[in-house]
Amino acid sequence: MGLDFTAIDFETANGFRGSPCAVGLTKVRGGRVVDEASWLMRPPSGHDHFEYHNVRIHGIRSEDVAGRPRFGELFPEIGAFIGDDILAAHNAAFDLGVIRSGLEVSGLRGPAYDYVCTVMLSRRCYSLVSNSLPFAAEEAGVPLVNHHDAAEDARACAGILIDIAGRNNANSIAELYLSLGLELPRQHAFDPARDGLSKASLAAVSGGGSNGAALVRPFLAGWPEEGPNPVPNADAEPSHPLYGQTVVFTGELAMARPEAKVRSAELGARPESRVTARTTVLVVGDGFVAADLRSGRLTGKARRVLELHDRGQAIEVLSEGEFLQMVGGYAPVPGR
Repeated sequence: MGLDFTAIDFETANGFRGSPCAVGLTKVRGGRVVDEASWLMRPPSGHDHFEYHNVRIHGIRSEDVAGRPRFGELFPEIGAFIGDDILAAHNAAFDLGVIRSGLEVSGLRGPAYDYVCTVMLSRRCYSLVSNSLPFAAEEAGVPLVNHHDAAEDARACAGILIDIAGRNNANSIAELYLSLGLELPRQHAFDPARDGLSKASLAAVSGGGSNGAALVRPFLAGWPEEGPNPVPNADAEPSHPLYGQTVVFTGELAMARPEAKVRSAELGARPESRVTARTTVLVVGDGFVAADLRSGRLTGKARRVLELHDRGQAIEVLSEGEFLQMVGGYAPVPGR
């Protein structure tokens, strides 16, 4: 087998991951891009409102998809392009979740997919202070001009995976994962009528609010409440990008910090309150995006992370949006 896979990237209309409005796909055979496809679409009915923050990120508006097929109607074409390929995505927990939630709220079954998360592989194989797509693409030598254009983001993801395989002398995904001592993760087939809905879909359908209103608290002046540090869930999925990480939060978060700690611990992370030699991930609030690492708009904790990274500590910075995507939250994600 050669280095064969399909890279995928979704953009969503609102904070609910089951609201896809665009998808980009890049097919790779033998380590070379051989085909590409992209579609605009209407999100599933009832989840098709466009929120300001999402539009600001990707520029797609409701009028741009008016008259287009809905995600559920278009998925047979998307699925046919993917075929039996392994899927690659940058933060695969999000993009695989889009497929699952989008099909669930459309009342449709979904196929099984083996998948690769290039965020996880970037952590393993690069040494970056941020593993967001622009930083990882730059390290891989992949042009990324129009970030959040789904087609371009999928192409960048493919380039990152090709570069990482090359650095590890791997001629296939199986060889790459074997060389890194990893097990290829899998999203199993599902039928919402038989298996029930995923947590994200349940929250949206039950009125938790696809704009995340139930998760967002008003701004409160003063020092954010830290709350206790929960014990990591020993039964969490090891392929999740937060599994095994030691996570610290800084800045004002839309989600209360104790809730953020609980949700990270559920996914196998160890939340702590201070940046130390154990810290591997710092989540930064206050509207931070990965580009701020270059502009210098940083909290004291973030500056501390840069110092530790420069000294060789394996530590990275996430925007709150990137974190919320990873935990299945509703906020949009600049800098993914």
